[in-house]
Amino acid sequence: MPDAAPPPPDQPDLATLEAMAAQLEASGRYRLLRRFETCTLHPADAPSTLKRGVYLDTETTGTDGRKDEILELAMVPFDYDPEGRLCAVHAPFVALNQPSKPIPPEITKITGITDAMVEGQAIDPGEVAAFIASAVIIIAHNAAFDRLFAERLSEAFKHKGWACSMSQVDWKGQGFEGTKLSYLAGQAGFFFDGHRAENDCLAGLEILGRPLQDGRTALAHLLEAARAPAWRIVAERSPFEMKDKLKARGYRWNGEEAAGPKAWFTDVADSDREAELLFLTQEIYGYDPGLTPRRLTAFERFSERA
Repeated sequence: MPDAAPPPPDQPDLATLEAMAAQLEASGRYRLLRRFETCTLHPADAPSTLKRGVYLDTETTGTDGRKDEILELAMVPFDYDPEGRLCAVHAPFVALNQPSKPIPPEITKITGITDAMVEGQAIDPGEVAAFIASAVIIIAHNAAFDRLFAERLSEAFKHKGWACSMSQVDWKGQGFEGTKLSYLAGQAGFFFDGHRAENDCLAGLEILGRPLQDGRTALAHLLEAARAPAWRIVAERSPFEMKDKLKARGYRWNGEEAAGPKAWFTDVADSDREAELLFLTQEIYGYDPGLTPRRLTAFERFSERA
């Protein structure tokens, strides 16, 4: 008989691994990513001043918030202080849902969620509403996507302010090269198992809880943006030949299946409203089209009501 294989060598303990990692990083020749395990928390100076938020993520059968269905919903409650520091993360709500049709193979490939996993599963809208009752803000990494699905599930989401951790933090200005969660996590020095809703929520909270270049957390920047009203300007009846110029400026098209007028639109801060209207008058229409911007707050933003 052949000799038995030798037993594997003992694995170094965590302290030894960290010392090895620090040595590699100190050489300047390596940049290491650590597996995400738990959110980094800031001690609460005054617990009575904490507010509750919920970080939400959905896995769905497709990208159309009006037709496709939720496969998995995860919501992670968290507490933050007046400085926007992450102080506590609480037990999550995670539930699967069986859609009315078989899950597309490409969705299973991305998420790992199969028809067998969701068979007989349903999400109770009443439980969802009770779970978010104490939250003052709902955060998603693509709120324009997740809010449509969430509001179809429960009316309670319509009565909450929403924020988007992808679009409402100036990641590029803060030195990040992309806005996907995996990109942000990589530049923050960690990796995680993505495309499952709870994992994405926890990774998103860890990213938001870290300080940016000015010392304030990404969460503080996000909350500031969410509180500030914006103005939606719809370039109705704009000349067709100006579509590329509008798109280059950041305007988006309100398509055939969307609510509201079929036109290019943008959202601007209050301080930029008059300048944007002047741009449209001078550069797009050639005259004052008499547009009436609509004021948006966190309660309408990212919803069909906007």
